[in-house]
Amino acid sequence: MVTRASEHIKVAVIGAGGVGGYFGGLLARAEHEVTFIARGAHLQAIKENGLRVESQLDGTFTVPGNATDDTTECEEQDLVLFTVKMFHNPDAIRHLAPLVGPDTVVLTLQNGIDNGDMLAEAVGDAHVMIGSAYMEGRISEPGVVTQAGPGLAAFGEMKIGITRRGENLLQRFQEAGWRVNLHENMLGMLWKKFAYIAGSAAVCAAANCVYEEMRTKPETRQLIHHAIEEALAVGRARGAPIMSDSLAWAMDSLDRFPGQGRASMAKDFTDQRPVELEGLTGTVVRMARELDIPTPANDFLYAILKPGAARIEALNNAG
Repeated sequence: MVTRASEHIKVAVIGAGGVGGYFGGLLARAEHEVTFIARGAHLQAIKENGLRVESQLDGTFTVPGNATDDTTECEEQDLVLFTVKMFHNPDAIRHLAPLVGPDTVVLTLQNGIDNGDMLAEAVGDAHVMIGSAYMEGRISEPGVVTQAGPGLAAFGEMKIGITRRGENLLQRFQEAGWRVNLHENMLGMLWKKFAYIAGSAAVCAAANCVYEEMRTKPETRQLIHHAIEEALAVGRARGAPIMSDSLAWAMDSLDRFPGQGRASMAKDFTDQRPVELEGLTGTVVRMARELDIPTPANDFLYAILKPGAARIEALNNAG
């Protein structure tokens, strides 16, 4: 149970990649009892050498190698950080049950907009908090994760309001070195980021360029603008608490992103790794169809990227 901030808590990280490895690593460095749920060579390297975090903000550090691929080996946790790529949700959610007790908080720090709903369906609304990470991060080699960019996190409840458990987690996170905010309207914050990521990441992948290139070309910038506007319109039509500054925030985020950086989805396309197209632009298009809302920019981006995503999926399934 998350009570006083001075207590150490039990934390499981499902998805020990860039986001989960970095934020979970900070908690482990602060001597919380953190277990990383991983697999393959990454799991083995963590077990043998601990998890090494290479951070632009916090330097390089290594935390204990408490890791497993079998959640039935774990006790009930105080907190589960759910940080897998969205296309892994169905499989990862099946591993949640042994970790969740009466007072466990399951906090999603993923891209996308409906992860909280998926988790709530599996473990119940009362267990789920929603959040987002603003950073560049990935597994650079087995047992090593890197962090670049802002390294920020935001979280809150699925409904508007601040709770005691949120305040207690905020204090623990801050004491562990997280750069984090607790938001009263976290769902509104998620829609801000979702619209921004869906638009900018899709254009970055489709144009195969860096952010400086796509935001300084008027035609390309306008396409991003339209895609973001459409996603926010979908949110409003769904009754989401869209904030009035969402479009301005998204365009400002576009301008603040490192000029030579690329969206993680664009990198995944280049590396022939599974991509989050369905959870981002695909979700905008699907929700728009359900509401009969026109989304021509997102329709175009989805159509351009779908063949490549399908090819990557086939290659990975064959491998």
